Amino acid sequence: MSHILLVEDNPNDRLLTQRAFKKSNLGNDLLMVNDGEEALIHLFGNADTPPQPLPVLILLDLKLPKVDGLEVLQQIRASERTRLLPVVILTSSKEQDDLVRSYTLGVNSYVRKPVDFNEFVAAVQQLGLYWLVLNESLLK
Repeated sequence: MSHILLVEDNPNDRLLTQRAFKKSNLGNDLLMVNDGEEALIHLFGNADTPPQPLPVLILLDLKLPKVDGLEVLQQIRASERTRLLPVVILTSSKEQDDLVRSYTLGVNSYVRKPVDFNEFVAAVQQLGLYWLVLNESLLK
């Protein structure tokens, strides 16, 4: 089964996202990594680890330790292997510069995380339904 890659350092947001996807009954596994470096290793491998199978969707936070989300996005778009992957920024950032830079680097969608639990769950469910059910992907 194809998977979704969640790149998120906040354990509470990881748990909320996991709950929202379960509640949506989407059949995709949710693979979680804690920072941008782990995401890049998952996608491209390193000296110790081969690249993993590509996800059908990447949910990417911006404010990450080690390698920030914008750098991860830039590397995704620069690689022939990953340049067509759907990437959704899922962030609490309200910085206009983050929004502009994300779209400049080729993000598919930019979503601000709602503070309210129920709104957060609803937003993640809608993301999953759109990107995994309604959207026609070149990668299917």
